[in-house]
Amino acid sequence: MVITTKDLQHLFALIAADIAAQRDHLCELDGAIGDGDHGLAMDAGCEAAAKAVAALDPAQAAPTAVFNAAAKAFLNAVGASSGPLYATAFMRAGAAVKGRPALADEEFVRAFAAMAEGIRERGKAEPGEKTMVDAWKPAADAALEAWASGASLLECLDLAEQAARQGCEATRDMTAAKGRASRLGERVIGHIDPGAASAAIVIASLAKFAQHRDG
Repeated sequence: MVITTKDLQHLFALIAADIAAQRDHLCELDGAIGDGDHGLAMDAGCEAAAKAVAALDPAQAAPTAVFNAAAKAFLNAVGASSGPLYATAFMRAGAAVKGRPALADEEFVRAFAAMAEGIRERGKAEPGEKTMVDAWKPAADAALEAWASGASLLECLDLAEQAARQGCEATRDMTAAKGRASRLGERVIGHIDPGAASAAIVIASLAKFAQHRDG
């Protein structure tokens, strides 16, 4: 079963809806250790990406065009640090599936891993620094490992979601090495990183997408 441009349009709509539902919660998390607008930024970015992607003609646009449209729209909508990070993620996903008219499951896993790697490189962050990388990297590693051992796309993304949630929860006990939160030193301990929290929501949306498709 392949993933078409139409499927990806549904996926971006799903991500936007799930982020919108958690917008206020993300702002609360960010209010504790940042400037309180992470939920607004993610909501604006995901909504813009979903709209841009929905405007494409599925008969004409390949998956790469979908990811590139999402990248551009997200970046234009979000001035905060998450803008360039997610724009890079979507561009990398597009590059990973270049030339494909539709995506096999393996290519979708590759695109997912490329997103995580793009965020890690663009943010120059490693796990343990209390950033969204704490959710993205373990999730991508879990998906790739599961795929290599013969798991289905649904199983890969379920494991990715679990790893993202655990990674997000682990940020509670960390001090921050990056961004505004890094200036607060020990005071950020006890608070979940909002970027990791929004990453876990996006990754959960991907798992839900795979479930709908296979259900």
